[in-house]
Formats: sequence, C-alpha cells, structure tokens
Amino acid sequence: MKKTKGTPRKKVSIIEKVLHLAFELSQNKWKLAFSNGEKIRTVTVAARNLEQVQEEIEKAQVRFKMKGDVRILSCYEAGRDGFWLHRYLLSSGIENVVVDSSSLEVNRRKRRAKTDRIDARKLLQMLMRYHGGERKLWSVVRVPSVEAEDGRQLNRELEALNKERTMHRARIRGLLIQQGLEVRNPSTKRFLKELAALCTWEGKKIPEDLKERVVREYERLRMVEEQMKVLRKERDRRVESGATASYRMVAQLRTIYGIGKTSSWDFVMEMFAWRKFRNRKEAGAFAGLTPTPYDSGGSQREQGISKAGRGRLRALIIQIGWAWLRFQPQSKLSKWFWQRFGHGGKRMRKIGIVAVARRLLIDLWRYLEHGVIPEGARVRSAI
Repeated sequence: MKKTKGTPRKKVSIIEKVLHLAFELSQNKWKLAFSNGEKIRTVTVAARNLEQVQEEIEKAQVRFKMKGDVRILSCYEAGRDGFWLHRYLLSSGIENVVVDSSSLEVNRRKRRAKTDRIDARKLLQMLMRYHGGERKLWSVVRVPSVEAEDGRQLNRELEALNKERTMHRARIRGLLIQQGLEVRNPSTKRFLKELAALCTWEGKKIPEDLKERVVREYERLRMVEEQMKVLRKERDRRVESGATASYRMVAQLRTIYGIGKTSSWDFVMEMFAWRKFRNRKEAGAFAGLTPTPYDSGGSQREQGISKAGRGRLRALIIQIGWAWLRFQPQSKLSKWFWQRFGHGGKRMRKIGIVAVARRLLIDLWRYLEHGVIPEGARVRSAI
C-alpha cells in the first residue's frame, strides 16, 4: 500500500492588535494622538472629560479598523494633573506609563516649532519606540499608591505653612523698617504691646493705617503658627500609635541620634514608605546626589550632582549630613569626612558634605530595610 501523506497544515501567525495613545495635557484642552503603527490620528477633547476620551478611543479603533481584542498602550507626562488619570486608565484596561518630562528628547535648535499637536505626536512616536524595545528612551515615573500619596500631605502642608510663616514675618519686618523701626521676633505674644509702644524718629506714633495692616499681618501669622502646631501634634500622635508600617519606620529612624522628628517623617513618607530599592545605587540616586560626568573628546569635567527627584528631600539630607557630623562624631562616616575633607577649605567641606549626605541616605536605607546600624553611630534604646 502506498503511504498517504497527511493533510498539510497552514502556518497561522497571530499579530497582536495594538493601539498607541499619547496624552498632551493642559488646563482647558487635551490633545490625544492615536496610532496603529502606520497612521496617526490627532484629536482634541475637553480637559478631564473621561467620557469624551472613551468615545475617541472607540472612534480610533473604528478608524484604524481594529475589531476584537485590542491592546491599548498610553502615556502622558508627569505634571500638575498628578496620577489620577494613570489610575483611571489602568482601571479601564489600558496599559499606561507616566513619563518624566525632563527625560524627553527635544530638538536642540535655537528656534523650534512647539505646539500641543507637535508635542502629542512626538510623545506618541516615543511611546511606540519605548514598547518596541528602547527601554532607556525615557524615564518612567514610579507611581505611588493612593495611601502612600495621601501620606505625603501632612509634611507637605507643614512645608507650605513654614514658607508662609516666613513670608508673614518678613512682611511685618519690612513694613516696620520703612519707618526706621525694628522688632526682634514678630511671632511673640507680646508683639502687639511692643507695636503700640513703637515711635518713629520724630517721636510720633506709627501711622494708623500702617499699624492696622501690621496687626492683620500678625493675626495671619499667628493663625499659620497655630495650624503648624496642630499638625505637629497630629504627626507625633500617629508615630506613637504605630498603626501602619510607615509610622513604625518613622519611629525606628528616630532612634538614631541626629535624626529628628521632621527629618524622619519626611524621609519615610517621601522615600522609604513607598519606594523599594534593589541596591544602594538606587537609594543614593533617588535624591539626585549622584555625579554627572562630562567626557567628550578631549574635554573631561564634572558637572556636579544630577539634582534629580524632589529638591526638598535633597536639601534635607544635606542639612542632616551637617547634623550628623555634630551628633555622631565617632561614627565611621564622620571620621571619613574629617579625614578626607577636614583639612581643606570651605569649598572642599561643602563638596564633602554632599558625599556624606549620599552615604548617609544609603545607611538609613540599610537600617530600615535590613536593620544594619550605621557603623559607630549612637542609637537610642526606645522613643
């Protein structure tokens, strides 16, 4: 008998349908750019109108003849709109990434055209390149959870109130200096009595309207200080309760001499509570304390630290670096600083304190993550 050949099977290739979507966000209008990999479609919708966004997504699928299951990939730049849109897109089954705007490629010509339409199309092209394999094309923002983002509100409100307090104090001093007068501390409770007793160079009382303005400014100052007092008490109460892992981390940091109430809270809520670091390099680079060398051709120089991340956290860890030298003089880190930079001038010590800040940030991460106490550091038994 002749052997009969089996029925030949056809090779079936399944090509995944992918719709790319880029958002260019603004106050009143959003520009949406769609692409199926070949064509690009750009539309405008009202800002924060999610129903219109969904309608345009459906229209784009019809326009590009995408039926059935379609994988939607989207992106937008991190900014004022925060992360609520990211969470909405994820809940709708859309794979979204939030991009650090400072990492985007730009045309380096002196004059370049810039419109929302151009920016949206450029962002769309970079999104396709990113999912095409160019993972280092831009920097993707790590989005915190809703709880972690909410945990930042207290310390950021305190920061804003502190700036407002400084503004009121400076304004009171400025108004009085215009009359040749000066007060030591406008925040004291006896300030109004001191104000009533002040006289100009002629021996006359302060003009009435000016005096009333200073009084109102003082009342606003007192209100800000009262709010700061309430927030600080609430912060201490939460840490003492130890209700969450974040509060326990704050209490753990406070056991180290030189780490106070404000710095421990800010370090945890802005950094350690929500971001997991794989190694010391990631922990040190989070605050933008890593060097940025410039080595091109015959030119080699150091451009300084990268200054990535939040400036408040970077300034705080540098301040704590100076405090560390004072409160932890026998630690390995302090001895290293004085041996390496102690014999130099003021500029050398300023350079050295940045290195101390980066190493200290890594030591604090190790202490919270692995329980490793910084070498030679003094630690309290309990808070």
